Amino acid sequence: MDGPLLATKLHAPARRPSSVGRPRLTRRLDDPARLVLVAAPAGFGKTSVLTEWLGDGRRAAWLSLDDRDNDAAQFWRYLLAAIEKAGPGLTTAASELLVTGSASTEAVLATLVNDLHEDGGEFVVVLDDLHAVDNPAVHAGLAFLVDTLPANVRLVIASRADPPLPIGRLRGRGDLIELRAADLRFTPDEVSAYLNGAMGLEVGAADVVKLGDRTEGWIAALQLAALSLQGRSDTSAFISGFAGDDRYVVDYLVEEVLQRQTDAVRGFLLQTSVLGRLSGGLCDAVTGATDGAPTLEALDRANLFLVPLDEQREWYRYHHLFAEMLRARLLDEQRDLVPDLHRRASRWFEANGFTAEAIAHAIDAGAFERAAALIKAAAPAMQQQRQEVTLAGWYELLPADLVRSDPELGIGFAGVLLSSGRTDGVEGLLRDAEEAAGGASEGVVALRRGIALYGSAQAMTRGDLESALEQSAVAVELAADGGHLDRGSAHGIRGLVLWALGDLEQAQATWAISLAELERAGHLADVLGGSIAMGDILIALGRVPEAEAVYRRGIALGRRSDPPLRGTADMHVGLAGLLRERGDLAAAREQLAAAEDLGEYAGLPQNRHRRRMAEALLLLAEGDPAAGIPLLDEAEALYTPDFFPEVRPIAALRARQRLAAGQVAEARREVDRRGVSADGELRYLAEFDHITLARLLLAEGDAPQALGLLDHLLAAAQAGGRLGVVAELQELRARAAGPQKPTGNLPDPLSSRELEVLRLLASDLSGPEIARHLVVSLNTLRTHTKSIFAKLGATSRREAITRATALGLLKSPG
Repeated sequence: MDGPLLATKLHAPARRPSSVGRPRLTRRLDDPARLVLVAAPAGFGKTSVLTEWLGDGRRAAWLSLDDRDNDAAQFWRYLLAAIEKAGPGLTTAASELLVTGSASTEAVLATLVNDLHEDGGEFVVVLDDLHAVDNPAVHAGLAFLVDTLPANVRLVIASRADPPLPIGRLRGRGDLIELRAADLRFTPDEVSAYLNGAMGLEVGAADVVKLGDRTEGWIAALQLAALSLQGRSDTSAFISGFAGDDRYVVDYLVEEVLQRQTDAVRGFLLQTSVLGRLSGGLCDAVTGATDGAPTLEALDRANLFLVPLDEQREWYRYHHLFAEMLRARLLDEQRDLVPDLHRRASRWFEANGFTAEAIAHAIDAGAFERAAALIKAAAPAMQQQRQEVTLAGWYELLPADLVRSDPELGIGFAGVLLSSGRTDGVEGLLRDAEEAAGGASEGVVALRRGIALYGSAQAMTRGDLESALEQSAVAVELAADGGHLDRGSAHGIRGLVLWALGDLEQAQATWAISLAELERAGHLADVLGGSIAMGDILIALGRVPEAEAVYRRGIALGRRSDPPLRGTADMHVGLAGLLRERGDLAAAREQLAAAEDLGEYAGLPQNRHRRRMAEALLLLAEGDPAAGIPLLDEAEALYTPDFFPEVRPIAALRARQRLAAGQVAEARREVDRRGVSADGELRYLAEFDHITLARLLLAEGDAPQALGLLDHLLAAAQAGGRLGVVAELQELRARAAGPQKPTGNLPDPLSSRELEVLRLLASDLSGPEIARHLVVSLNTLRTHTKSIFAKLGATSRREAITRATALGLLKSPG
């Protein structure tokens, strides 16, 4: 969400006067290593050790984490802000990429790593309480960061549990420093230094050892014990009775601490325990009093488990264990007051611009109508920042009845789920939203437009293309009076449905409308995404020059921006495939290199697998099919599903690659796993699989069965106007049939380039115009034309067109 960042999260807690120096640990942290991991249960002094170590003047970025940082977009915003605070200017480039939303996480982090390397100075990045974050996307980014950090930078993690990072590998190569609970426990000398030095108590040596043993050096318990010991004369008796498991010990000590406070302080502690962070004004809003700031200052001076979060001591937090215990006591004593405390906090956070906290407290208060209103207001910015994880989490906390009765909530929730790749519950949400929407106002029309749009997308994900087609038609109709983005989105989803159904001519025409509307709306990255579909469709139709124009225009459009728009790399990959088919392998290789040079941030999510597929096919064309198989394995692992029909499944492509490499048995296993058969239904979405099967049958020596399958496939491709696949099928059929009899098939099929020329020969263009369209010389055009005439047995342009039409290579004018 595009909102203010909490500066308090970027501030390392100040060392307290009562802290005990721990040089035995800080010396270990001085050892060189890429990653420092301080992992132990709560209350073991992880943060204290790190603040002591950093106090030696190191340049360090500090980020305190909590469960609200589980959203990847928010996590990276905070991390960059922390680094920028410690090293002004270091994150300028990375932050610009993150804000635009056009870059992948790896691209943002790679830019950051490069700038840290160029800076050259020693730098420490501390992530405190990383256990609060369990988002796999964040962990993947951190793994990338750990692997690529320059030698001058160290990442320090404090956590209650080991993060899912390559810890074993780092340990094996000496790139890891670890401090565990066994390391952090207070030694007898440290227990004595804390009790008798820092806290000013008079505890005998035997009692020091006894208390150290009972607490097992657990610092939080020692702190609680020290507070209870203040003012006591029965020190030995107290320590002797200090027994039991940790839970009971802590319960007992908190009771002791709370009972020693005045009623006013005790009430303040309990009521403000609902807050994750505290300031004077916020505490006043929650308690209804006016002494929040001085009370916090007094608690800070009394070392009552209050941690200052900034140098001005404006913001604080309670020690986590202390806060948890206060909240438990609050529920026991004043349960009915808790919802009102959260409502007060929600109102204060909203008024001060902290929408996330306002929503969280509204939900905790059970004020779901308020939370819903805040969510709806925040949703556009959240989605623009791609914070669907947080947004979905909020929607899921709302009562189902509320979501069902509010079509705006239902459609919003459905859209967030689909954007996150989830389909669970979407159908029910859309059905409920449709039932809840009534009347004919513009607002209701917009709701119904969203219902139809997301309903069509949902139907596509479950393979119900008839329903998807029907709902996409409704979406297009309702978008007619909407804006450019409405019309572009509606025509785009309809174009995808038509493509999946094999109606490529209509799909192309519909996508043309979509791209024009999206461009008018200024959604240029979406134009590039749609251009991927347009290029694939045009190639399948045999309209290769038009596809090339789409790719080249997309490249020019994307490179107008700095950095290039997301989707620019996809245009280079698409053009590489076209050039490969044309036989210009060197130019194809240049385009793939250009895509890679742009980096992942310039590619859409699908580009990761599409680029590897294109690379594998280029290796096949270069005569090294086996080298492409690992790339296809990578592509399959990186496959990002979307609403595009899977017209070229990776597994089927890998089967073809294996056939070319002579791995026929392995190819058979690939095809069998796809579940296709020679007598199966010839749907358009299974066409690539069936052609792969035909290739396999030929390799296995079963030409008759291959021939029968190819005849059916050829008839379907010709009927659908898919000239791009007709040439491939003609060539395969010639192989299956052996020496040709005078049937309608060509013994020497036309190449892809010759099919392009043939289609243009059937137009009204003159020879020079055709040459200009193809960007070739007249001599090159004459060479292509002579080859076409020879293969068709024709002596003129008219005769060639007639013969090609009869063979199904061109559509009949009627």
